[in-house]
Amino acid sequence: MKKLLTTLMICLALLPIHAQAESVPDESDDSAIYEMQTQSGEIITTRAGRMYIGDEYISADNQLYRVIAVDDQMCIAIAEHLGEEPAAGISAFAHAETQAQEGKSKHIAMYSTHSDESYEPTDGASSLEEDAGIYDVGHALKDALEEHGISVEYSEATHLPHDAGAYRRSRRTAEELLKSSPDVLIDIHRDGIPDPDSYETEVHGEEISKVRLLVGRSNPNADANREFAKRLKAAADEKYPGLIKDIFIGKGNYNQELFPQSILLEFGTHTIDKDLAIAATKPMADVINTVVFGGSAKAESTASIEESTSGFKGIGWLIAIAVIGSVLFALISTGKWRLVAEKFSRSASEITGGTIGKKPKDKS
Repeated sequence: MKKLLTTLMICLALLPIHAQAESVPDESDDSAIYEMQTQSGEIITTRAGRMYIGDEYISADNQLYRVIAVDDQMCIAIAEHLGEEPAAGISAFAHAETQAQEGKSKHIAMYSTHSDESYEPTDGASSLEEDAGIYDVGHALKDALEEHGISVEYSEATHLPHDAGAYRRSRRTAEELLKSSPDVLIDIHRDGIPDPDSYETEVHGEEISKVRLLVGRSNPNADANREFAKRLKAAADEKYPGLIKDIFIGKGNYNQELFPQSILLEFGTHTIDKDLAIAATKPMADVINTVVFGGSAKAESTASIEESTSGFKGIGWLIAIAVIGSVLFALISTGKWRLVAEKFSRSASEITGGTIGKKPKDKS
């Protein structure tokens, strides 16, 4: 009897530990490559990192899947098809238009949790503790956003090592960045799946990398984060078809509970050329500017120039009318108006052969 009670006590003691491990996933565990499959065995997608029951996936064609079973030994997740994901709400787009019309300042904050992530073909290794390739991608995105008149604060703080504590360390960076009240908080990554073909693509005739959007579902802002990701994908699908690879909604929070417009962007994977990831930053910046701020600074500048030109034309006409009015007033007030009128009449008559104006007297 004592033996049975002891066994039960040990089991009860272990339950909370098991529950905690299940509720707090290792968000940096991307060493294993998991494959998401349909119930019939068809491959849906792959991901560097563990998949959990309840994870969701929005494919390139906006089909929604939810994981219902996971085999951790085989690294396979079975997902059910839930149909098409509802379109992004338009209220957020209306907010962006309002913000653009009100002329509010535009500010974005960025950082990279996995400070070692790099691109093997270009950087020589997939992980570098110094001069990691992910920062080149981050700076390219920063430059592209600034071309749209957006102020960008990109923290180069490192959060090494690339382990289970990386997001805890990067949380401090994110909190510091939020003190500047940004409109968007971006965590810049690259994927770790081995197949480069899953990310290499061509958009509008240019070879670039696809971008995966990652949302954490275990946080109070999960719905807002998800909606923001859907808005980005919707805008990208319209302007740059093929740019957004998909949206993965995984267990964890990725520090996204700190801000409703937080997003994790994965620019390609470690086996692609870094230049492809950098090439994707320009269209991605345009998409972010469109969704968050309702348009580009270049378009606004062009409109301003046109308005200024119209204004100058209007002012020119007003000045011309004022000058003519002043001359006429001066002529009338000095009594010279009649002389000018007679001279104009004679000139008109000479030009038209007497049809218009006063005929000149015949001196003969």
